[in-house]
Amino acid sequence: APPDLGDEVAALVSTHLARCDVLVVSDYAKGAVSRVDLVIAAARAAGKQVIVDPKGADFARYAGATLVTPNLHEFETVAGACHDDDDLVRKAEALCQRFSFEAMLVTRGEAGMSLVRPGAAALHLAARSRDVFDVTGAGDTVCGVTAVALAAGHDLANAVALANVAAGVVVGKFGAANVSIAELDGALRSREAVHRGVLT
Repeated sequence: APPDLGDEVAALVSTHLARCDVLVVSDYAKGAVSRVDLVIAAARAAGKQVIVDPKGADFARYAGATLVTPNLHEFETVAGACHDDDDLVRKAEALCQRFSFEAMLVTRGEAGMSLVRPGAAALHLAARSRDVFDVTGAGDTVCGVTAVALAAGHDLANAVALANVAAGVVVGKFGAANVSIAELDGALRSREAVHRGVLT
């Protein structure tokens, strides 16, 4: 990628921040977000929440983000192997404090996901899919649904819970699938055993 591409992207993002509620940065380490520090700084200065799907072992690049969403492998590459949930929480809290993240969401495949916020109890969510056909795009679903839920006014815990349910729908499909509002609603009703019918 051209060395100035990251600066161009950061400048372009900055011009559009006023029209968004939440900014999602999905880093594929291809150069487009090489100046992610500028993007995050501009978004936070504008009062926007920033969700980062990280790449690589340099989490310092994402300093100041609202939420960082590594998968377990990415997290352990940076923090070291985790022996149990308590170890994961301690290491995630340390990274949050070191890099000024408000929270970290570690996606753990069949083990679900863990939301860690310094000063708050960790939230461990079980995986929600009974049939896993393809995990392609599950991480993107988590980031996207979390962002939409935050923009709609949900708190972080509720936003992540919705994202967990949405990811369960997506991995039950083949390929890079999406989730509709109707599917998410159906999954929530199924999970909570909510029944509908004609009422007097």
